[in-house]
Amino acid sequence: MDPYPVRAMTSQISSAQPRTSRPLRVLAAMSGGVDSAVAAARAAEAGHDVTGVHLALSANPQSFRTGARGCCTIEDSRDARRAADVIGIPFYVWDLAERFREDVVEDFVAEYEAGRTPNPCLRCNEKIKFAALLDKALALGFDAVCTGHYAQVILNDDGTRELHRASDMAKDQSYVLGVLDDRQLAHAMFPLGDTVTTKDEIRAEAERRGLAVAKKPDSHDICFIADGDTQGFLASRLGKAEGDIVDAEGNKLGTHDGAYGFTIGQRKGLRIGTPAPDGKPRYVLDISPVNNTVTVGSAADLDVTALTAVKPRWCGAAPSGPGTYTAQLRAHGGETPVTAELVDGELRVSFAEPVRGVAPGQAIVLYEGSRVVGSATIATTERAAALA
Repeated sequence: MDPYPVRAMTSQISSAQPRTSRPLRVLAAMSGGVDSAVAAARAAEAGHDVTGVHLALSANPQSFRTGARGCCTIEDSRDARRAADVIGIPFYVWDLAERFREDVVEDFVAEYEAGRTPNPCLRCNEKIKFAALLDKALALGFDAVCTGHYAQVILNDDGTRELHRASDMAKDQSYVLGVLDDRQLAHAMFPLGDTVTTKDEIRAEAERRGLAVAKKPDSHDICFIADGDTQGFLASRLGKAEGDIVDAEGNKLGTHDGAYGFTIGQRKGLRIGTPAPDGKPRYVLDISPVNNTVTVGSAADLDVTALTAVKPRWCGAAPSGPGTYTAQLRAHGGETPVTAELVDGELRVSFAEPVRGVAPGQAIVLYEGSRVVGSATIATTERAAALA
C-alpha cells in the first residue's frame, strides 16, 4: 500500500519522496517535544523503518527546562528517548553542538553586532536539520529526515517538488522552512503538515499513543537563550558599548548600553525621558553599528515601500523576470502583496502597500498561493519618509 495518500489536488500527492510502495528508511529528528514525537509515531505507523535521533546542540546541557522556555536540555533528550521507546523505534543522540555554535549561535551574535536582526530558526533549519543532519542521514543510508514541522511537500507528476503551507494555517511553519532547496525537499518528511488539527488534538493523539510528552509545554523564543533575555545574552558576549539615541534630525535624546540590543520597530525599553513633540510613542528606525547610534522616530517613519534582499534560496527553479507574489516577513506575520524580481543575484521587492517593522537581517519568504517560492535575507529597505 502506498504510504502517501492521494490529495484532492490535480496531479499532486502529499509526499516528500518518490512514489513507491516500499517502506523508507526514515531518520526522525526528536526534540523531546510533542510535535516531533507524534510525527515520528505517524511515520512508523505508515510502515516506514524509523530511527529516532535527538540533536545535542548545547555544549553544556546541564540545566533543565524552565517553564516553556528553551530546549536541547538533558530533560529533552530523556523525553525523546522515552517517546522512542513507546513508539518502538531505535534511538540515538547525536552531538552537533559545535556545528550549531558556529552556524547558528555565532551567526546570531555577529548579525546583531552588525545592526541586523537574524532569525536563528531559519538558520538552524538550513544549516543543521536539513544540512548537517541530512548529510549524515544520507551517508548512513536513510531516505528521509522527518520532523514535526507544520508544512507540506507536494510531489508533482513530472517529479518536481513544491513546499506548501500546512493545511492548518494557524500552525503553518513554512516560513522557517523557506530556505530549503530542491535537494533538501527531496528528503524531507513532514507528517503533521497535511492534517487540519489543533494543538489540543495533537496532544490528545500523543496521549492516546501513550507518549508522556502529551502535556509538555511548548518551547518558545530562542532555544539557546533559555531565560528569554536576548539583550542580556548579547551583552554577555559583546560587552557594554554606550552610545547615543537620536531623533531623525540627529538630536540626542538619550543613551544606550549597546546598539545590538535594539531592533527596527522596537518601542519598549528606549529609556527616553523627553516626550515626542506630538506626544506619541517613538520607535527604533535605524541601528548604526559604525557610530553605535540608535535613531528613533514616529510609527509613520517605519513605513517601508521596497527592499533589496540577498542570498536567495529557491524551492524549485528561480523565477525569471518580475512576478507578483505575497510575502511573509516574520514567522508569525501575515502576508502582503508584492512585486519581486531577481536582478544581478539580488531580490528586488516592491510592496503594494507600505509595511512596518522590516529590518535588515530578517528573511522575506515569497509565496504563490500556498506554495513557497523561496526566501532571501533583507539587506536594505526603502522608506516612504526618508531619514534625514
